[in-house]
Amino acid sequence: MTAWLLLVGAILSEVSATLSLRGALDQPALYGVVVLGYGLSFAFLALVLRRGMPLGVAYGIWAACGVVLTAILSALLFGEAFTLMKASGVVLIAAGVAVVEIGSHRARGATLERRAEGA
Repeated sequence: MTAWLLLVGAILSEVSATLSLRGALDQPALYGVVVLGYGLSFAFLALVLRRGMPLGVAYGIWAACGVVLTAILSALLFGEAFTLMKASGVVLIAAGVAVVEIGSHRARGATLERRAEGA
């Protein structure tokens, strides 16, 4: 299984846990989903790191995607406000994740070039 698929699993597990935390206010049985979701999320995240994805990239994407999905889904599922300001924040988070990912690829390429020159 690739690191990216595991990262998607970590994100979806975390978002499920967070949404269940809100739902557990009305249905306490959902606290089990909260514990399971966060546990799975951290287990998936550890597997992502074990497969070599840089921590800054994995954590940044995990956290940012979690915030974006939770903001959108909480508006849909719980009727929470999704204002223009919130939408702007979602766009800025997505742009930030893209910048981190691009920067990671460039840094990796520069490291490989330095290693090749030193060999």
